[in-house]
Parts: sequence; structure tokens; C-alpha cells
Amino acid sequence: MSVKKAKKPTIQLVKGMKDTLPDDQQYWQWLRDKVDNFAKNYGFGRLDTPILEFTPLFKRSVGEETDIVSKEMYSFVTEGGDKLSLRPESTAGVVRAYIEHGMVNQPQPVKLFYIGQQFRHDKPQAGRYRQFWQFGFEAIGETDPVIDAQLVIISHNFLKELGLDVEVQINSVGDANCRPQYLKVLKGYYQNHRKELCPDCQDRFNKNTLRLLDCKNTRCQELANSAPQMVDHLCENCKEHFMGVLEYLDELDITYSLNAKIVRGLDYYTKTAWEIVETSEAGKLQSLGGGGRYDDLIETLGGRPTPAVGFAIGMERVILKLQENKITPPTSKPLEVFVAQLGLEARKKSMSLFEDLRREGFQVAEAMSKKGLKDQLELASKKGVRYVVILGQKEIADGTVLIRDMESCVQEVVDFRKIKSELRKRLDSESVRLIKVKKKAL
Repeated sequence: MSVKKAKKPTIQLVKGMKDTLPDDQQYWQWLRDKVDNFAKNYGFGRLDTPILEFTPLFKRSVGEETDIVSKEMYSFVTEGGDKLSLRPESTAGVVRAYIEHGMVNQPQPVKLFYIGQQFRHDKPQAGRYRQFWQFGFEAIGETDPVIDAQLVIISHNFLKELGLDVEVQINSVGDANCRPQYLKVLKGYYQNHRKELCPDCQDRFNKNTLRLLDCKNTRCQELANSAPQMVDHLCENCKEHFMGVLEYLDELDITYSLNAKIVRGLDYYTKTAWEIVETSEAGKLQSLGGGGRYDDLIETLGGRPTPAVGFAIGMERVILKLQENKITPPTSKPLEVFVAQLGLEARKKSMSLFEDLRREGFQVAEAMSKKGLKDQLELASKKGVRYVVILGQKEIADGTVLIRDMESCVQEVVDFRKIKSELRKRLDSESVRLIKVKKKAL
């Protein structure tokens, strides 16, 4: 009697994580290239920090009572006793690097940007994962509101230029001088409605009062709509700074709305706070990213008092919105040449030819594992390649190749030594023809 072997369980993706498949990579590359371009234009240098940091870094910066630190961080203790965490956000690591590498001695502001993965044990949903990508821009060492405005403009224009319909929602959360008095007023308001708060907000009432304003619970949102506003309790310094930011935005015709409920989810923010939101088809505003000023963070982490401001944008959320709006990445330079081969010796020589054409700048493709010419030509057609270079045993013996025009199906024998010049001549001629066609159409 045969015994059936137990089927091994299939190992699946970890909940909250995501595979990025080849078909989606064009979106990721588009975003990365655009981030690099913006950084170059605005003078930001790239900084890569480790995904692992000492846990106290985030407790001291983000705040022990925030949801991120208290509920969402992936933390562990090593065999050596070190308390480490996967980074839930990148600003703390950027500031740690600024202090540790003595960037305070560089000309200020120091302008840095990053692209990296973050980790939060949050509830997975559309566009939100437990491992996710963000890019961010940070300007450290300047108090002038023009820097705040510039970063608001960068975050807004980046998404706008992708084709998304976005607006800025902006607020001021004050500073250590005026916020304590406002929090007393805010707690006084909520004291009369405490029983109406959701369980999370019941807990936030004493621990993180400002976060009562951005709770997503329906009743809590209704209460927040009638709550006292921070802008009515700003000190003169914060008020003047906030007005300065808005004046720069007005000058550049940046669409923005004042939103008293923009407080962000991190303890280190002071003064300016903003989010970039996109309106969905249902009319619901969805945040794609945001930022704010954090003038006290460098000192909190052991540096000298240093002003700073920055923002981060969620890349998965942006790509999801691009796909929902049927916005596709710009077409990259198309493939020009396909190298096809017949026979073992021809395959060896074709591999060398392929590398030679690639080094010379041709957009070239191949299918060396395929033996039949028909299969290779079908693949070349699917890839939209205009010319196929065919190399077989006869061509090797004669010192020639066949160049096949995939549009006309005409094949021509060409001297192997002249293949690059012949391909270049044909491709240049085709480019001129297409330009003439476009001009005629206009």
C-alpha cells in the first residue's frame, strides 16, 4: 500500500509586505528619476541611512506616546543586548547623521534627500503597507520661512508634474512658547466631550492631546471641526513665520487651504505643518505625503539648537494614484535592435556582438536561450524592435550578417565589420522620417 506524501505548505508573502513586479518597475523608476532631478535642481544631496537604528533614537524623536512608537515599531533586542528598531520614518536617522558627522560645520542650510524603506506594523490597506517606500527632502540649519515655502513647493510641484490633481493643506502647530497654553485650551474643550471620544482618543487626551484633532473616527472628526484652533493662539514669532510662508506660496500661485487639523503624527513638529492631498473620485481627500518644521529635534537628539524643516512622500500611494488615474510613465527610448542566432557557434558570436552593440549605445535585445528563428522573430515583434540582426552558420563562414527590417520584412546581407555603421545609418534615417511625419501631422 502506497503512502501519500504530505504536501508541503506553500510559503506566501508576509502580511503587509508587497512584491514589486517587473510591470510596475517603470513607475518606480519614473519616480526615482524625478526625485533625482528635483534634488539636483534644488541643490539637495543624497543621504542613505541604515534601516536599523537604536530604538531610543525613535523614542526620543518621534515620541514615546505616538502610535508609531507605542504600537507600530518593529523592535527587538540582539544577543549582545542592543535594543534596535527597523526605522518607521527617516527624519530621525537623517538628524542623527547630521549630528554624528559634524554637518553643523558645513555651510547652512544643509540640504539632504533620501529614498528608502520604512517599517510600521500598521493595519494594511490600499496604498499602505508594513514595509513601504518614502522619499523625503530635509533642509537643516535655517529659520527663514522661505525654506518652509520652498519645501512645500517642491512637494506640491513634484506630484503636480506627475499629472495628479493635488493641493496643499497647511497649518501652524506653534512652538514651545505658545503651544502649552493652546493645549490647556484644547483640553478644556475636550473635557466637556470626553465621553464621546473613541477609545484611542480617550487615551490620547492626556498623553498626546494634539492628536485628538486628526483622529479618523467620525464623531471625533465632528468634535475636531468645532475645536479651538492653534492659529488663534500663536505667539507673535510663530504668527509672523506662518504669514511669511503663506506669502511665498501666494507669490507662486500655489493652491493651498488652511486646515487647523493638520498636526502630523510625530511629536517633533513645530510651526509649519502641511500635507499634500489628492481628491479621489468620491470626493474624499487622500494624503500622499506631508512635512513640517522641527526646530527642536536636533537639540533633543544631543546636537546644538538647530532649526530644520522637511517632508516625506509615500511612493506606493503615489503609484497607486497614478494607476487609478490611468497616468502612465513617459515612454523610454525604445528598443532598436534584436540579435538573433542559429546554431551553437552563431550563439557564441552573437553574445559578443550583443555586448559590442550595447556598449556602443544601441538599445538592444536578445533571446540567447531560444534556438528557433521563428520564436526569436516573434519575440522581437512583441518588443517592437525595428531591426533584427540574424547570425547563422552561413553568415559566420561568409563574414556577414542579415539585417531584417521588421516593418517591411526585407532582409539584406551586410558585411559583419560594417554592421554598426549600417544600423546607425538606418536608425538615423528612420528618426528623420518620423520627425517629418510628426511635423506634417501638426
